[in-house]
Amino acid sequence: MLFNVRNFFSIAKLTGTSKQLLRQFWYRPPAQMNVHLKGRDLLTLQNYTADELKYLLWMASDLKQRIKDKGEYLPLMQGKSLAMIFEKRSTRTRLSAETGFALLGGHPSFLTMQDIHLGTNESLTDTARVLSGMTNAILARVYKHNDLDLMTKEATIPIINGLSDLYHPLQILADYLTLQEHYGGLSGLTITWIGDGNNILHSIMMSAAKLGMHLRIATPKGFEPDLRITKITEQYSKEYGTKLLLTTDPLEAADGANVLVTDTWISMGQEEEKKERLKAFQGYQITMQTAKSAASNWTFLHCLPRKCEEVDDEVFYSPRSLVFQEAENRKWTIMAVLVSLLTDYSPQLQKPTF
Repeated sequence: MLFNVRNFFSIAKLTGTSKQLLRQFWYRPPAQMNVHLKGRDLLTLQNYTADELKYLLWMASDLKQRIKDKGEYLPLMQGKSLAMIFEKRSTRTRLSAETGFALLGGHPSFLTMQDIHLGTNESLTDTARVLSGMTNAILARVYKHNDLDLMTKEATIPIINGLSDLYHPLQILADYLTLQEHYGGLSGLTITWIGDGNNILHSIMMSAAKLGMHLRIATPKGFEPDLRITKITEQYSKEYGTKLLLTTDPLEAADGANVLVTDTWISMGQEEEKKERLKAFQGYQITMQTAKSAASNWTFLHCLPRKCEEVDDEVFYSPRSLVFQEAENRKWTIMAVLVSLLTDYSPQLQKPTF
């Protein structure tokens, strides 16, 4: 039955909750930003403007406060389904997507390589077309970023990058929400990356300047970020008036940092390089000695899972470490992405200061 105001009030009158239900489910105050993301893909934060990034963070904050803090039920995904393709295993990506989509009333379907034989028994093209007819969106965690590009060409539904060899946008949105909650704003913060020039760093590079954050990067020789991405980052820094430093010295990079960030030095698929990588990254472990160069209000982030050679226990389990808040926020930011790409819902709570 199509919804109309008369039917709604006749039903709500019987339960005595018309005003409450109207506010909770149907009242949508106009958004304070002229942002429209419905139907979009999310492969890289490069394709999202500063306002669009802020909108996603606003949406995440709104959903977190309404659902977690206020205990509201928002079935925004009711009747919708999400295909979750995982070439790589994951704790946070899988749990955040599955629990988040279900919490919104939708049905997530988890698909491993043993389930669908992606690109083996059935081509990427055929898979994208089949899933387009059965689900409302595809979240794919893959090895090759080019596979996501192909899926976006063939699918008629939004494609969301759950991780690729080039980018990990969902993780960085969670990082930014965490910093927003901790510092009360993002503009003016200095983020220092100490580690490998990998997909996590690439996503930071494609977005930090848009939100007014300075970026300092320390990587060993031979492990620098992708040169093409570095050139784009340099352009962003000039465009948005932020500072950018690339160095091989971790202490130089940590100088004045508000946020110290690292990640695994050995990603899935790089196990054969372990010995070489551990040797190359000697001196890159984040410790309290590293933090002495940072700003007095420094914090620490790591997308997990963490290994001791990357950061010692003293930093990882210190009050300055935001890693577990960061891990939880994966859930709220992926929910924000799904709601923004699949519905017309607008945040109802006050827009944060960025």
